[in-house]
Amino acid sequence: MSDLPTHSPDTFGTASHSGATALTALNLLDLAPDTDPQRSRPGVQRVLSAAGANLILFSFAPGQCLPAHKAAHPITVQVLRGELRFGCGEDSITLSPGKIVHLPAYEVHNVEAAVDDTSDSTPAVLLLTMLTN
Repeated sequence: MSDLPTHSPDTFGTASHSGATALTALNLLDLAPDTDPQRSRPGVQRVLSAAGANLILFSFAPGQCLPAHKAAHPITVQVLRGELRFGCGEDSITLSPGKIVHLPAYEVHNVEAAVDDTSDSTPAVLLLTMLTN
């Protein structure tokens, strides 16, 4: 498993916002990146780089996935809209709004959006918080 990608905040580009002030307020659904249903991977955008945390948004069209990978820092993962399947080792859960998972650094995990037979094409939005301190 050592050949799996390991992601750090910089993997996801420059943040569109910085936590340079005492209070940073963001509407995450408004900042969610576009996704291209023709691609196998979701849209991704680092939206905040602040002391102790980076916020990264993913937008998943039906059938898109993030194959097995690791994060260089502890993370929390939660869905802001829709449902996604989150796997870690032998465990797999459906994430929907209101559920959150936490993983220590370097834990192999994956995420996938179900292939949807309905006409709703609204992407599922996932918030990854990379805990850098």
